[in-house]
Amino acid sequence: MINSIASESVRGRSTFAFAMKKLFILAAIFAAMSISALAALDTAKIDHLTGLKGKLNEKEGVYKVTFPRDDVKVRISGWAMPPFMGLGTWAAFTETKNGAMVMGDTVLFEDEVNPVMSIALDNGLSVTALHNHFFFDEPKVYFMHIEGEGSVDKLAGAIRKIYDTIKTIRGPNAKPANTFEEGVLGQESLPEKNSINPAPLNEIFGMQGESKDGMVKFTIGRPAKMHGVKIDKEMGVNTWAAFAGSDDNAVVDGDYAVTEDELQPALKALRVGGINIVAIHSHMTHENPRILFLHYWGRGSSKKLAQAVKGALLVTGLSGVTMPLVH
Repeated sequence: MINSIASESVRGRSTFAFAMKKLFILAAIFAAMSISALAALDTAKIDHLTGLKGKLNEKEGVYKVTFPRDDVKVRISGWAMPPFMGLGTWAAFTETKNGAMVMGDTVLFEDEVNPVMSIALDNGLSVTALHNHFFFDEPKVYFMHIEGEGSVDKLAGAIRKIYDTIKTIRGPNAKPANTFEEGVLGQESLPEKNSINPAPLNEIFGMQGESKDGMVKFTIGRPAKMHGVKIDKEMGVNTWAAFAGSDDNAVVDGDYAVTEDELQPALKALRVGGINIVAIHSHMTHENPRILFLHYWGRGSSKKLAQAVKGALLVTGLSGVTMPLVH
């Protein structure tokens, strides 16, 4: 009996040792695969194309380039903030089956956001968020999150164009601007009394806007669910555009409620139309489908602004939208 128990114990230890050996072999194989994949990521090319010297995280297989935004002095609640405390721009590259993926966060000042966003979108990158990280910052700092997939040449080249655009803007203007670029309107102020004619805008949007004191607002809801409860326009799941000023000298501001797949087409359409993006973020949790909100601001004639806003509605299918729910 004792011999039988001893034999079982020996066999158990042998089986355990065999299993551990298999695990070590598998770990070695995965490590070799990781090293092989990492070798395919041309880090020297990333350095050359971005103009920065990156750092390799061998464990994650990620190559990351960074630089501090120390060209503009930022104060938080009066305190001179060192870039080390959260003012670093970065882009991280990792190998994929079809080339590479890049993700990053770009530290921007208000007058840099929209020119840089256009460069990112025009060069095949997606803009996934735009928001602040601080309160009482002077000048105000924004963070634009990006991602993309493709060849190292394409991705690193796009990142370099973003960084060069920042340098071009900041080079002659060390102090960030404190107003939007007004374009053909110059610095002309908005009229004190609003007088927007709603008729042409109603025609452009194909719906009756809400008028108040010479201003006009259009609101389009879209169905979703949160915690199993149906939510729509009045619960905050809506796209809207509000117009003020005069027909020839107007301002539009508003918000688009879009799915993840609709975000990039909406951003591109608005930027092509000369509309400034001022925020991209979420308003809810556990909603179905997931909804992102992008906020915008534009100046120009009311008709041109309405056409630009309508263009983004068309490319996202939000004009008179009916969207099936995912159950």
